[in-house]
Amino acid sequence: MPRPSALRFEAAVTRPLSVVFRTGDAWEGHDYTVEVIAVRQGLDGFDVVVDFRDLEAALDRSLAPLQGQLLSDLGLDGPLALAQRLLAELGPFVPAPARLKEVALTDGRGRRMAVRL
Repeated sequence: MPRPSALRFEAAVTRPLSVVFRTGDAWEGHDYTVEVIAVRQGLDGFDVVVDFRDLEAALDRSLAPLQGQLLSDLGLDGPLALAQRLLAELGPFVPAPARLKEVALTDGRGRRMAVRL
């Protein structure tokens, strides 16, 4: 069996998000589950990848101004732009040697889109 320091570990947190997109002349509301995944080679001294509370707090701060908003008013033209913004915002909150790996959006029908570093 490999030593724990030789293994790659992942940690994920999720939060709900409700937003509105403009598609042509129509408005379309979407409810997503936002999933943020951090990755790390080995574990820290507490046997964790990252502190979940810190990652959840960073995600909550990033999602709060988006909740219920028309995303085009914030310069975001769709789910890809939304996921890319979250990836850029959250990366600095993942302390090395861990790193942000992925931000995924899953809609109410189970369709998932992910942006990875």
